[in-house]
Amino acid sequence: MGAGKDGYNCFGCAPGNPIGLHIDFYEDADEVVGIWHPGPNYQGWIDTLHGGIIATLVDETGAWLITRKLQTTAMTVRLNIQYKHPIMTTDRCVTVRTSIAQQMRNFVTVNVDVLDSKDKLCARGEATYCTFDHERARQMGFTGCELEP
Repeated sequence: MGAGKDGYNCFGCAPGNPIGLHIDFYEDADEVVGIWHPGPNYQGWIDTLHGGIIATLVDETGAWLITRKLQTTAMTVRLNIQYKHPIMTTDRCVTVRTSIAQQMRNFVTVNVDVLDSKDKLCARGEATYCTFDHERARQMGFTGCELEP
């Protein structure tokens, strides 16, 4: 999305951010899927993933859905998360799946599921974004979003 742009250092996805999450994304039909590998630096309690990191996974994956499927940028206006089961920082990967639930004018609501490496639903999120028109997105430096196969 922003790789190669001067000043791009997103905490969620920038590959060059030394303390970032480095989430990898791909498309699966109408969904965008994020794959992330947890580690001990992201724990709340011992070996347990911090809830704020789960919220970041939800928000970042929802934002990628907007950029990829709608080809624009957006601002998060609401984030609601239900934490169902702990995710261990020792787990090999976390999968985050998101799809558009509703779109009204420039407001888009997405549903997001966060799954552990055994595909157990650990968190469910709903995020609403205010999307920018394409001209405003271009002014912010967004020129399009291509995902690798």
